[in-house]
Amino acid sequence: MRDDGVDADGTDDAPRDRTPSPRADVCVVGSGPAGALVACRLAEAGHDVVILEAGPRFGDDGITRADRMETHLRPGMSNPWEMGGPRDAYSSTGERDYPLNAARVKGVGGSSLHWHGMVMRLHERDFELDSRYGVGVDWPIAYEDLRPYYHEAERELGVAGAADNPYAPPREEPYPIPAFPPSYSDSLFAPACEALGIDMHSVPNARNSEPYDDRSACVGYGTCKPVCPSGAKYTAETHLARAVEAGARIVDRAPVQRLVHDAAGERVEAAVYATPDGTEHRQNARRFVVAAGGVETPRLLLLSRSTEYPDGLANTSGAVGRYFMDHLFAGMGGRLDVETRQHHVGFHTSESHQFYDETDPVNALKLEFLNYAGPTVVGTALSADTWGDDLLARVQEAYGTHVAMGALVEQLPRRENRVTLDPNTTDDHGNPVPDVQWSLDDRTRAALRRANELQARVLDELGAEIEWRVGPEETGPAFHHMGTTRMGADPDESVVDSDLRAHDLSNLWLVGSSVFPTGGAMNPTLTIAALALRASDALDADL
Repeated sequence: MRDDGVDADGTDDAPRDRTPSPRADVCVVGSGPAGALVACRLAEAGHDVVILEAGPRFGDDGITRADRMETHLRPGMSNPWEMGGPRDAYSSTGERDYPLNAARVKGVGGSSLHWHGMVMRLHERDFELDSRYGVGVDWPIAYEDLRPYYHEAERELGVAGAADNPYAPPREEPYPIPAFPPSYSDSLFAPACEALGIDMHSVPNARNSEPYDDRSACVGYGTCKPVCPSGAKYTAETHLARAVEAGARIVDRAPVQRLVHDAAGERVEAAVYATPDGTEHRQNARRFVVAAGGVETPRLLLLSRSTEYPDGLANTSGAVGRYFMDHLFAGMGGRLDVETRQHHVGFHTSESHQFYDETDPVNALKLEFLNYAGPTVVGTALSADTWGDDLLARVQEAYGTHVAMGALVEQLPRRENRVTLDPNTTDDHGNPVPDVQWSLDDRTRAALRRANELQARVLDELGAEIEWRVGPEETGPAFHHMGTTRMGADPDESVVDSDLRAHDLSNLWLVGSSVFPTGGAMNPTLTIAALALRASDALDADL
């Protein structure tokens, strides 16, 4: 991927031009999957596109993905994607602490640089929670509206999957590449699940089971999160490269400070961004797409308040930053008296969605059979303070017999869960940092207990000695930021319409998981991609 100022060897020796593009049909803020897909689609349709990304281009410094994998494996080493410091400062003043910087990457490619890579469609019930169960809200679109875009997103991301899940929503088209086979660890779980009447099935993954889209097949490094050294896992860099080839321009290390609207408050005129030398620039465009994630998107709108929008841009509803949701993790693990071969792959190859629909409590949940339980061989060796036979004995004791299950549990939208601004703490540009105010309700805690009950039954049937559990008290987020600029038909209750255009400003689109009215319990990236492709069609028609 080439752009202004990058030498042929990929280094950044030459000064990079970070001045505004003189003409832009579309300005995209953020270069993760949502922004990359929109930019790619519109650039390939012939529109002039500029992408503003707050973080750097990783690789310009000569550090390879293998180097970043080593950083991840070595005990006590720093975040391999360089998160932290004044640039990434945040607050968490809610009932539960929210470790925001463990969950995101600022850089060209966004959080797809460190994501896990599992990609499932939401179920039909996820779009109709209020109509079916009287909780949450309905989406302004149905599963059938998004179904063709799900298929398109699976092709764009290169999803490896199989039609073996009896609980999945309707589909007719095959996955682009075959599913990964069950792991050795899965084969240990299978008899226990069969005895309990729990169905296991494959997991759709946005990583290559065979070469696809000029990316190699997975070679089993086992470090998928946070680093895939082989390039087999999809990242947004794929579509950013295509966008640049079609004429788009990427400006890195250009955090947008605010959006500026016209005198009438009906259209955005410019994105004001800062460059590393401290200079502020105005990028004008005909259309603006904010795709900065479920925390930075509402933060930018709140930072863009004006006389016409005293509570934040596009916020006449008061919903900007409200209804923050995440998926909750429930887990349990221990040891068997047989070899389990963990960390041969770093992702799930089997799950169970049997308990997703028609559950009590209503919160959806999906069961996961983990392939990365316990310590790694490399991590154990690097953290040891001994050598030779003593080191071998320590590794053999630590590795080899662990087994574990996980689960994602749905959190329903609650107005008090929110992203707002902390005026007492500022970032490296003097702007108030995001404050994540997050809590759980009793229904979510009950769903976490339900997940633990199912996990305990399976592990007991398996004969495992349980050593740890994560339930309602110990739970933490899955780092899927959703709901903070929700879509809806009523401008008094939502921020964007069903095409993801802001109700308040005719040339502003918000794309990403921040628009989810509810979150289900499925990893959100495939739905993000499908919505981005759908919004791209609306944008293209509007242009």
